[in-house]
Amino acid sequence: MAKNTESNTYTVLFAIGMVLIVGTLLAFVATSLEEKISENKRIEKQQNILYAMGINDNDETSVEFVSKSVVGAEFSKYITKQLVITGTEAVEDNNAYLIDIKKEESDAKNPNYKRRLPLFIGENDGKTLYIIPVRGKGLWDAIWGYVALDDQLVIQGVYFDHAGETPGLGANIKERFFMDDFKGEHILDGDTFKGITASKSNADPKNLNKTDFEVDAIAGATITGNGLSAMLKKDLAMYVPYLKTLKQ
Repeated sequence: MAKNTESNTYTVLFAIGMVLIVGTLLAFVATSLEEKISENKRIEKQQNILYAMGINDNDETSVEFVSKSVVGAEFSKYITKQLVITGTEAVEDNNAYLIDIKKEESDAKNPNYKRRLPLFIGENDGKTLYIIPVRGKGLWDAIWGYVALDDQLVIQGVYFDHAGETPGLGANIKERFFMDDFKGEHILDGDTFKGITASKSNADPKNLNKTDFEVDAIAGATITGNGLSAMLKKDLAMYVPYLKTLKQ
């Protein structure tokens, strides 16, 4: 007897069968690629951290990371210590770079949870650098990055990235002309934390004043700039109590 392919029962069973088949295939692909995805995330984090501390393949204007083939060795060479700060305690952890700061921020909404803050200590050109991961919200989606400070809490380099900011506007937070402006900026006014603001009213367009706690905002990217400013103040502030001990 021929099947009635126009019946509701047949349609429902066919749909269920297709969902099961597609779901199984997607689960298989995800499982197969899980190790590769994790490896790519590790490489990207290491490249970003190294970039912030000045270890990159830049020319005069480009943004070029250390190549994937050597990034692991370069990370081990330049990063001398990884710490996890919890409350007032800091302990060494060689896998601190794997901490998901997005998840930590979410978990910290529970008042009983002690947020883990990864901190990376590196050496470049005879200078000790402290690299802090930051994460916030731009106009359309997440923004994030790394900020490298010296022991006087002066910025020595940054790297910023985004999930979906507008090309030519907010997406420019990852361009050299913007990121390079942060070099030399102070985040403390005496002993008071100020952070850095991407300001549209900045009276120092050439960015020569490094103690005004401002850099020029990106034209046409007000909300992204505000989100970046808030991100820097929010996340850097969490590290300040520990970092201040470095100045003593």
